[in-house]
Amino acid sequence: MTLHLIKLSVGPKDVAELRSLQAARRKTDPPLRHRTRMFPRRAEEIREGGSIYWVVAGFLCVRQRIRDIREDRMGDGSACAALILDPTLVPVEARPVKAFQGWRYLDPEAAPPDVAARAAVPSRGLDALPPKLKRELAALCLI
Repeated sequence: MTLHLIKLSVGPKDVAELRSLQAARRKTDPPLRHRTRMFPRRAEEIREGGSIYWVVAGFLCVRQRIRDIREDRMGDGSACAALILDPTLVPVEARPVKAFQGWRYLDPEAAPPDVAARAAVPSRGLDALPPKLKRELAALCLI
């Protein structure tokens, strides 16, 4: 069974900034990875096609495929896990998420669909709304 992770993206104000930061990191310190103190106990399930779903500015809005999970070291030498990430950020159907610490497991059934998959479904008229209005409606859990 595939399993995903959900994590707050601390720092970037939007997906464009997250993309830019990761591109710079990929050039200076390959491979692209996110280091986390806790090694996932269910790493094998994540390796079977899991993604990390990023919460940016209060919205779960993008995901990245996790290619591998390895033991690594933080800058201070302490042990950690390195989530080796595919550089492609895949937009997902945005939804508000309250702040939390660390990362959490995310079951596939609870994961939001990719925007591309949603585009294949006949439109409900939401695509015609301005992005700011869609964000506000999503924040109110109306869409």
